[in-house]
Amino acid sequence: MPTLFIDAERLRDLNSGLGQVCLHLGQELVRQSSAGWKLTFLVSKGKAGIFGDSVTYMEASWMRKFWIPDSYDVWHCLHQDSAYLPSRAKLILTIHDLNFLERPDYSESTKARKRARLQKKVNRAAALTAISQYTASVVREQLLTDKPIQVISNGVAVKPADTPTELPKLAWTDSVMDSPFFLFVGVIHPKKNVHTLLPMLEAFPDYRLILAGPDGHPYAQHIREQAEKLGIADRLLMPGPVDESTKLWLYAHCTAFLFPSLSEGFGLPVAEAMTFGKPVFISRLTSLPEVGGKEAYYFENFDPESMAQTLDEGLRDFNQNPLRQERLRRRAAMFSWPSVANEYWELYKGLVQ
Repeated sequence: MPTLFIDAERLRDLNSGLGQVCLHLGQELVRQSSAGWKLTFLVSKGKAGIFGDSVTYMEASWMRKFWIPDSYDVWHCLHQDSAYLPSRAKLILTIHDLNFLERPDYSESTKARKRARLQKKVNRAAALTAISQYTASVVREQLLTDKPIQVISNGVAVKPADTPTELPKLAWTDSVMDSPFFLFVGVIHPKKNVHTLLPMLEAFPDYRLILAGPDGHPYAQHIREQAEKLGIADRLLMPGPVDESTKLWLYAHCTAFLFPSLSEGFGLPVAEAMTFGKPVFISRLTSLPEVGGKEAYYFENFDPESMAQTLDEGLRDFNQNPLRQERLRRRAAMFSWPSVANEYWELYKGLVQ
């Protein structure tokens, strides 16, 4: 009986991108599980049972980082930063990004240490996967490997039919009801480049801007201060992390989704917004064109006037073209968790033949 170990420890934060990857990929891997295979999931404390009773669970702990009984045929690390590694099993390492190489707050020595640690994992792996062609190209450029890198993108799990009819009654939600708004979803971090969106509110005085996501980085305070200086603080909403139902409501009711990010391994919020048929305005950097394709509108630069013009022209084009919504939904449907899981099952089976 082939045995498969899946590191889904990042379930500890289900509102994070990696938490959602672990949840939805895990669910689909179990649903498509091949007869005769035994699955074991490494999960965070309290998450045992999340994938049903047909699989085995092991709870993550600091001791587990040093020793896990290694009697598995295949071991899948769902992200490159995992601290849980096998000694004998055939390792599949999924790489989401090498964003640490572009972080100005990391010293060159820190970057070198992180690169060296990742290189050891790459050397150890029997198979490498990346979530975008862009990430695969960075791996080939920055790391030494003669292994093929299989690109298996993330899937989209949001379903417009699950959208609640009303927003939960929170301190900030009443103000969303009385005017149209633009939306960003993601961590509030310099690499997301969201400060470039603030001047556009001057060009769209009837709109609010909602930046939904973890806002613990000092950059978030910089955004608030910038909004005060521009005189648009009353039209900027930063609610922090939002739960899934609130996120669905925001996608469903926004006028447009804005994502001027500088660095992405994939860009899942873009695909989620497209699932709702919403016009998406994104940068041409890193992996984002792989997600948006021909259906997205692109910021050619981050000059305020140019960005405002792109948004204005894109909205007019979108409103004049009734086929745009359906084309966006079809594009988003290309990123499917059933397809992702199927590709991984083919990979698992190939490693035990």
